[in-house]
Amino acid sequence: MHQITYKNIHNRFKLNGVHISREEMFYVAYCFIKEGKPFEQHIGTFLLDWFDEKSYIELSTSGTTGTPKIIRIEKQAMLDSALATGDFFGLEPGDTMLHCLPTNFVAGKMVWVRSFILGLDMKFVEPNSNPLEKIDQNFDFCAMVPLQAKNSLKKLKEKKIKKLIIGGVKIHKALEDELVKLPMDIYETYGMTETITHIAAKKVGTVAFTTLPNVTVSEDDRHCLVIKAKKISKNAIVTNDVVKLISDTQFIWEGRYDNIINSGGVKLMPEQIEEKLSKLIPRRYFVYGKADMELGEKAVLYVEGEPFEILDSVFNVLNKFEIPKEIIFIPKFQETATGKIQRNESIKTV
Repeated sequence: MHQITYKNIHNRFKLNGVHISREEMFYVAYCFIKEGKPFEQHIGTFLLDWFDEKSYIELSTSGTTGTPKIIRIEKQAMLDSALATGDFFGLEPGDTMLHCLPTNFVAGKMVWVRSFILGLDMKFVEPNSNPLEKIDQNFDFCAMVPLQAKNSLKKLKEKKIKKLIIGGVKIHKALEDELVKLPMDIYETYGMTETITHIAAKKVGTVAFTTLPNVTVSEDDRHCLVIKAKKISKNAIVTNDVVKLISDTQFIWEGRYDNIINSGGVKLMPEQIEEKLSKLIPRRYFVYGKADMELGEKAVLYVEGEPFEILDSVFNVLNKFEIPKEIIFIPKFQETATGKIQRNESIKTV
């Protein structure tokens, strides 16, 4: 059987409708680096990294909950991740794909890898918050972050994309309610840099994630997700994501272990409180624990922007333990480079 390696390009691969060989990719890369816009320079740098003699790529983690760190990911593992994505979403050689993510992050790099390995016809555009704004053609597949999907709702109603995957940060409930109405297959993905983007996905409107091929899951004594994906990582990946395990291939995400608030002996999951408030507060916000003399910790609602009145009735959707004991307004939340809110860093600015 012919061995698929990261050194080869699928003979059906096209870039903006044109067949390009491995040798021609070097020319494309140099042109991007020398004459391209910043986003094209990132593409050029990645292409040279992918086709060099090293067996690995160096990636930076997102830094959502700590300091970003540089990790090495084997190119063969990235190839196996691309094959798993192809199997899970039924991608075929010749399928069209829109690339609208920045290539300096792992998600954007993996779009390129999928196109090389699976033989996709890929069109790329400059990453921005409204990637479909100037797009008239239809595509079989696309990956976006929630903000891009939100700004593309009008175009998506015209079924510009057959299958859309959304990742990076959790999809807000209000956005999910809009996405469910669209005439296409839309999936929320679960993953991180260490898992080379997604290792599981769920259709919007459903609750349980299903793992991709060759990935199984379990939980540790904290009820946090443990991922076994031998083709991606030799060691099990222990996360800080609290889950409800359904089977070794299905789980429900409940929140981050490092965000749990122990308030008077009652454990509160901020993400579940945020979900209940999702349509009731017209700003970005998050719930976090704060030291308290009586309770040990109390739930505090942090809202972005100038102060405004939040009526007590807004909290009727919460049980009595979940109701925030304080509301604090922060002019501007701190974010990672990929747009994730950094809760700790934002609170430090108060």
